[in-house]
This record gives sequence, structure tokens and C-alpha cells, in this order.
Amino acid sequence: MDVSLVPADTTEDVRGRGVGVPRQIAVLPVGSYEQHGPHLPLATDTLVACAVVREIAAAYPVHPLPPVTIGCSHEHADWPGTVSVSAVTLYAVVRDIADSLRRSGVDALVVVNGHGGNYVLGNVVQEASARGERMALFPAVEDWETARERAGVTTSLLTDMHAGEIETSILLHAHPELVRPGHEAADFVADDRRHLLSLGMSAYTDSGVIGRPSRGSAEKGKELLASLADSFAAYFSLLTEVEPPRPGGERG
Repeated sequence: MDVSLVPADTTEDVRGRGVGVPRQIAVLPVGSYEQHGPHLPLATDTLVACAVVREIAAAYPVHPLPPVTIGCSHEHADWPGTVSVSAVTLYAVVRDIADSLRRSGVDALVVVNGHGGNYVLGNVVQEASARGERMALFPAVEDWETARERAGVTTSLLTDMHAGEIETSILLHAHPELVRPGHEAADFVADDRRHLLSLGMSAYTDSGVIGRPSRGSAEKGKELLASLADSFAAYFSLLTEVEPPRPGGERG
């Protein structure tokens, strides 16, 4: 196992990091275990989420958590190796983690999602926020768009759906030893995927790739992660406010 996926903090490290900080934030990477074509590993989404969290933890006083490595990948079930849990299970795991953190004095949680099919994470955050809990889901589409433009990624987010330019670039930077030969000729575009939830990925791609991995590079991967770390500043400010803003911008 790659030990870089698991934080090496001691309990004293966590205690010391909280001194003088008005509000402590934990950061939870959530990935998946699903096919990513012939050139990227099944754990790609988890590796991407962990790479984002490492970048965040290097720039902000947050508590990085070990990853949730299996998510909701049912649309990839036709490919060998893919493993999923139900949306109910993933919801419960994240809720339990948030509850446990609050009991230990860490009352803000950012869920860093590496897999687009983990739709239920949005519900977790929405409902927690409605209860007055401090939680956020990162990155948003806008954060990815900013990162794409900064890194010079030429494929649109619509086209770069799976195992494409973005994911290949991040792994070429963070884990180049895991990228198999062949991504240079693996491009496949399927922009109209309106029946994806009904038919699954296999209705749109034979290889499992939807995007342009041939355009990936380590340099783009480095810039993508740096941009996401910069975008995280707004989330950090929001969650560390002594009192969060009420709807309409009012404060108590």
C-alpha cells in the first residue's frame, strides 16, 4: 500500500495543530474503485482525491484524514475490478465520520470528492448545513474550471469525463509509475451521455475512456493541483468564521 495515502499524524500533531486556530477543519478524501480504461488504475479517483488533500494540507492548517476508497461506481459495473457501495452506505459513512470528528472537537469537515458518481455527497453536505453543521464539498465545478484554464487543459469538462486529460495529468504528476503505456492513443469522445444513469458507461465507450488522455502531462497535473489549493482558500475562510453568514448575508 502507498503510505502517502494515509496521514502519518500522531495525536500530539493533531493537538498542536489546533492551538490558536479559531475552528479546526478536517479534510476527507473520497474516491472510488472503478475502471479507468487500460492506462489508469482502478484507484484513480482515490489517488486524485488524496493528491488534492495533500496539496491542501501543505497550505492550510487542516487535519487530513485517510481516504474512503470505495464509492458509488454502479455505472462502471460492466468492467472487471469495479466495486461499489450503495449511496445509503456512503452517506452513512461520511455522516458517521463527521459525528465522530465533532465529538473529538473538530466541528468542520470538507469532503474532497474524486468521483463524479458520488452524487450522494452533495446531499450529505446540504442536509448537514441545514442542521447548522459546518461542512463543504470540494472541488466545485467552478474550481475545476478555474484549474483547467490555469493548467492549460484544452479538453472541456464536458468532454473530459473519465480517464481523460485531467485525471491522466494528475497521475502523471503525483504517481507517474502507475500510468500504463497507451494513453497517448486512447482518446475517445462521447459528449451526449444523457442516458448514462439508465444505461451505464458501457453504452458510450468500449475502452472505458471518455476524454483525451493523450493531452495529459505532469506539468498540467502540477498546475491543476496548485490551482485547487488556491481555490480552497474560500472554503477555509467560510468554515473558520466564528459565526457563519445567514441566508441573505445577515449575521446574528
